[in-house]
Amino acid sequence: MSGYALPIKRLIQELSRLPGIGEKTASRLATHILRVPEEDARRLAESILDVKRKIRICSACFNLAEGDLCEVCNDASRDRGIICVVEEPDSLIALEESGEYRGVYHVLHGALSPLDGIGPEQLRIRELMERVAVHPVEEVIVATNPSVAGETTALLISKLLKERGIKVSRIALGIPMGGDLKYADRMTLAKCLEFRRGV
Repeated sequence: MSGYALPIKRLIQELSRLPGIGEKTASRLATHILRVPEEDARRLAESILDVKRKIRICSACFNLAEGDLCEVCNDASRDRGIICVVEEPDSLIALEESGEYRGVYHVLHGALSPLDGIGPEQLRIRELMERVAVHPVEEVIVATNPSVAGETTALLISKLLKERGIKVSRIALGIPMGGDLKYADRMTLAKCLEFRRGV
């Protein structure tokens, strides 16, 4: 980064800390920000701060929300008898875009990965068990990613729910192993939900 003025170096360093952004991409972004009108840069900075100030975790499903409940949990037309369990809010959004699901969600905020220090205690599994104990459900759809961590998480959740006599299904694997729900197209996600199977 030699040759850059100190404020540009600092901006490049901060941008390169974002996931998927290397130093070259961070340099291009910093140069772009430098070229845009000050008002555009101010809007970007304010939108980042706005997200940090206003976004919290939904008290019901642990999705991202502006208030106490997210948009899905606030929707009275949703079928609360079906809960779809996903790893991250991005997966919830991808499933919502398929337009095929009308139940509610439960966001784990990760998947089991003992090598990375992520066990059941680091996920929202306990909250899921408390939720189904308080509000009986007809079915829980496990929609974790088709990866080793996602499959391990799905097996644990299925075991815990079956012990309580709850019907558990797993989304159909129309998504390749090692894939990520947030990158799947709408039709694939719709079929995954439509052709889900029991676990």
